[in-house]
Amino acid sequence: MRVGAFVLAAQFPGQGQGEALHRAVRTTELAEESGLDSVWLAEHHFVPYGVCPSAVTLAGVLLGRTRHIRVGTAVSVLPNVHPVALGEQAALLHLVSGGRFTLGVGRGGPWVDLEVFGTGLRAYEEDFPESLALLLRWLREPRVEASGERFRFREVPVVPRPDELIEPSTGPETVMACTSPKSVRLAAEHGLPMLLGMHCGDEEKAEMVALWRTHARAAGRAADEIAGAAHVSAGVAQIAEGRAEATETLVKAMPGWLRQGLGAHVTVDGRIRAMRDPVEYTELLCGLHPVGPPRLAADRLAATAERTGITRFALLVEGSGDLATTEENVRRLGADVLPQLA
Repeated sequence: MRVGAFVLAAQFPGQGQGEALHRAVRTTELAEESGLDSVWLAEHHFVPYGVCPSAVTLAGVLLGRTRHIRVGTAVSVLPNVHPVALGEQAALLHLVSGGRFTLGVGRGGPWVDLEVFGTGLRAYEEDFPESLALLLRWLREPRVEASGERFRFREVPVVPRPDELIEPSTGPETVMACTSPKSVRLAAEHGLPMLLGMHCGDEEKAEMVALWRTHARAAGRAADEIAGAAHVSAGVAQIAEGRAEATETLVKAMPGWLRQGLGAHVTVDGRIRAMRDPVEYTELLCGLHPVGPPRLAADRLAATAERTGITRFALLVEGSGDLATTEENVRRLGADVLPQLA
């Protein structure tokens, strides 16, 4: 079982952006001290839902401040950037960290980001498969050219080569956020493990894993690759003496953040996006994930692993919005929950 922290750098009502970023850095430092396997960094633009606009940049900072923990992006939004630029950054972090970097990529949403960065709605709606394929070629081949619909350039050398210094290596571990059957199929065809969202329950995640395996077999992926795919389950963790206490902590804090953060998203084309009821959504998350005393938390993680086959977790630990409470939550996750999963 590999348990990591999911860090959004969430800006709760009444907080400054620097406060949210400081909590993200401190969470990572404590995650390493507490024996967690990894930290996963979210990326958002122009909204207080998360104030980290570049997960790879923050990953570079945190890899430099830590020595053992794996740091991943959850996710780098591929339609906002050139895939070669992201590939160069990922290779650099992979090499200088000694292989501790994981590149998580995703399609994002139809947000105003696409207008600001000049990539346009087509980058979100049509071009993601081409961008992903180019990114993966950059991470796996010594020289790359492009002749697609969106990207066209002459052959150039890959510098730095992600397999240059770390053996055996095929470059940084890469995972893909999946929210639909179409994205599951694309991930499976490329042999990429999935990052599955915290809004999904075990039954839905098990179905997505089964679908991934079906598509991976159809694409000719090797049997050992399919069996060993290290999918990641995102969730929420709040450890307390009792379930009611842990739930109360999150229900008091998270709805205000969700209402403020999700409500700030602006679509690029004016389409209406419905938002979940923040209180109901928080209560849903508390019911799905390790929220409560250590024994309950360990049992829920073990149950998810048994039902889905997923043994890697990215758990949101900052749901209280408070630095001291977050620090205690991370410590208890390491000291009181991890030993029960050994």
